Amino acid sequence: MAQPRITTSVAAVLTVFLTEPDSPRYGLELMHATGQPSGTLYPILTRLQQAGWVEGEWERADASEMGRPPRRYYQLTPDGVAAGRAALATLRRSLGITGDPATGLA
Repeated sequence: MAQPRITTSVAAVLTVFLTEPDSPRYGLELMHATGQPSGTLYPILTRLQQAGWVEGEWERADASEMGRPPRRYYQLTPDGVAAGRAALATLRRSLGITGDPATGLA
């Protein structure tokens, strides 16, 4: 599997996933958290899935009973957690950024 290119948009998506790596996220939630439009977000999710970093699954609940479209949930794989952390660390180093990205503390 090819490694995805880590752009600032990909980094934003990975950062959201890595704040709670065990929590599945759905597309609209990711769009709000990253500020990415759907035309940017969904290709990123596809590339992360192709790399084996993210898995996607349709929700099991009946969304029509809740009055909304069904949601597809995405979650980092164990390889995605490790690769995402490494990719963000490399990006931070290349930009001269130090400290924990979640807290901003050194």
